[in-house]
Amino acid sequence: MKKKYSKKESFIHDLNGLAVPIDIYYENRRNVRCSIGKKAAILRLPRLLLPTEKQKHWKWFESFLKKNEQYLIDHFKKKDYQSGSIISTLEKEYVLSIDETDNKSHSGKLKNGIIHLRINKADPQHKDAIKTILSRIIAADHQSHIERKVKELNHIYFRVPIGKVNLKYTTSRWGSCSSKGNINLSTRLLFAPEDVIDYVIIHELAHRKEMNHSSRFWKLVEDAMPNYKEKEKWLKEHGKTCDF
Repeated sequence: MKKKYSKKESFIHDLNGLAVPIDIYYENRRNVRCSIGKKAAILRLPRLLLPTEKQKHWKWFESFLKKNEQYLIDHFKKKDYQSGSIISTLEKEYVLSIDETDNKSHSGKLKNGIIHLRINKADPQHKDAIKTILSRIIAADHQSHIERKVKELNHIYFRVPIGKVNLKYTTSRWGSCSSKGNINLSTRLLFAPEDVIDYVIIHELAHRKEMNHSSRFWKLVEDAMPNYKEKEKWLKEHGKTCDF
């Protein structure tokens, strides 16, 4: 069996001021492919290329990036939070108060609708730290509301045993259901409309009866929410804007 060859090159590309993560893979292939992944824009090239050929393919890839610039902005641009910034989730609004600190770690707390952050901006990863802290604080503030929503929808449509309800920051999926009955929901859903959140909860609760995506599973979802496809469409069209 022929051994698969792959070499990876990663860097940040400046696209009109937007820092776009780039992954270039050199593989045993004849064709050239490009795509936009969850963490980077991806270019796949044949293993052996002349410098002139590589330059030609890179220019083609650059035109692909420019053509998809708005999508890349929505996908990769990190929010630039400042003191006074307002975050709106469901029916709640939070005002940010950011204090700079020399501490190695970052911290935050919620008091009277104000999220107080202590951030070391010398840390090159401080924007990621802000996202993590905000997700944790806002999730805790919505926990009881989401738990109540899960229990109510379960009582109305399924009446199945469930475990814990967890709010976690995830980008790969909106929700999941464990074999123990734990319902895991992405904190990114807190930026979505209530009926879209209901759909994701119903989707995961249906997995307590059918741990698959069979026709029986989708029948359970449709019985609980006949217009569930509209909610799926909303997530596909607007989901990338739901983020911290």
